[in-house]
Amino acid sequence: MNLATILDMVGDGMAERVVIGDAHSGLTGADLRDRAIAGAQLLRRTGSKRLVYLGGNGEAFPVAMFAATLAGVPFLPLNYRLSAEQLSDILERQEDPLVVTDAPERAQQHRTVGISEFLQQPLAAGAEVLGADEVDPDAVAVLLMTSGTTAAPKSAVLRHRHLASYIFASVEFAAADEDAATLVSVPPYHIAAVANALSNLFAGRRLVYLDQFKPGTWLDLVEAQKISHAMVVPTMLVRIVAELKARGRQAPSSLRSVSYGGAKIAAEVIAEALRLFPNTGFVNAYGLTETASSIAVLGPEDHREAAASSDPAVRARLGSVGRALPSVEIEVHDDEGRPCPPGIVGDIVVRGEQVSGEYAEAGSVVRADGWFPTRDRGYLDAAGFLFVRGRADDTIIRGGENIAPAEIEEVLGQHDAVLECAVAGVPDVEWGQRIAAFVVLRNGLTADENELRQWTRARLRGSKTPDEVVFVTELPTTATGKVVRRDLVDLVVRGEESARL
Repeated sequence: MNLATILDMVGDGMAERVVIGDAHSGLTGADLRDRAIAGAQLLRRTGSKRLVYLGGNGEAFPVAMFAATLAGVPFLPLNYRLSAEQLSDILERQEDPLVVTDAPERAQQHRTVGISEFLQQPLAAGAEVLGADEVDPDAVAVLLMTSGTTAAPKSAVLRHRHLASYIFASVEFAAADEDAATLVSVPPYHIAAVANALSNLFAGRRLVYLDQFKPGTWLDLVEAQKISHAMVVPTMLVRIVAELKARGRQAPSSLRSVSYGGAKIAAEVIAEALRLFPNTGFVNAYGLTETASSIAVLGPEDHREAAASSDPAVRARLGSVGRALPSVEIEVHDDEGRPCPPGIVGDIVVRGEQVSGEYAEAGSVVRADGWFPTRDRGYLDAAGFLFVRGRADDTIIRGGENIAPAEIEEVLGQHDAVLECAVAGVPDVEWGQRIAAFVVLRNGLTADENELRQWTRARLRGSKTPDEVVFVTELPTTATGKVVRRDLVDLVVRGEESARL
């Protein structure tokens, strides 16, 4: 199993169906394969050993990914917002890369080709590329930089067998209606973009790309292109809900499914989204770069059942990420590596054919028994629904006690004046770490530090009360909505250093 097999199935089975872009002028399955072949021929002519994509959302992204496959080289999409130093460091570590970009000045001393030029490469007669039977399933297909919210980013290695295993196990080929279309607004350097391209093409849903997300533009494009499916990150969903409320209307009727994931989202937002999207099924997907996309899903029926239930345990599942896909196993382990009972927080581990757990810099971190430690903390309820409580690296150790930021964030988020919040451990001489809460207030509402500390103390024990509350206008996040806690900690540390000067 490999990505070339997927391309051939799309190229043959949907040769005349538009699979990318506008319904009337986009690329057909045959067009996609021809452009991928032409791109692979360019790679072979230049002798490049890696294809780097440094650009925004658009049809060039899937074309480049498949071109790399047919040329037998890894595909590496990069964040075009990286600093010059970060970008240079990553590119210097690549073996003879060809960089597809409209900003060649950002990839100096490396071979580049413009995005339009890359897409318009002519098919060369007789220039051979790899066929599906020649692509080694164990070869590296995609390299992705991890988000690095708590540490320096690493290069996650995804081999063809990992990605193909996910697609063949979770998607039925050409099962979508011919008018089905997916709006993709997640960044191209994220696993969600890779998985969205592969799964929707395989299912036969037309891919429509939105490069710069704005809630109004997103809604307008859904209507204009009659979008049936969409994938968003939580911060996008929050803004889409707010835009709909501002417009005083419900979601476009064409939208049958919205999947979201990548970061925590308040249950109140989901409940409001279910009201504003009455004809839309919501899917919460939980996965990691290292697992080649989703490993757990909270499906539409789960959402509806939880929202309508009077049972607190069932209603709480709106805050879960669902249950494990049939193709993987998920467990929660204690410090000794033993499975935790339902409701007990521990380390989330996963195993299955789609799980890579490998980094270019450190090799595989999959254990001998096949379990991959996700570095996420959470618990399973009695019915197998998984609740993610945060990264293990986020745990605050205050006076020897382990404290999960998610528990405090959940309580603070229930205060009427709190729009968003994040909790992090700040270095402290006496306690080792102290608890700092970073809060964004809702427009027109107020709250002071003492009020929020008392609010938390009344609902959690004293040791989990924030030692300080810092009010900010926005939280620093990655493009997929994950809070960058180290930036928040730096904000406090820099302030303390300035005060001492």
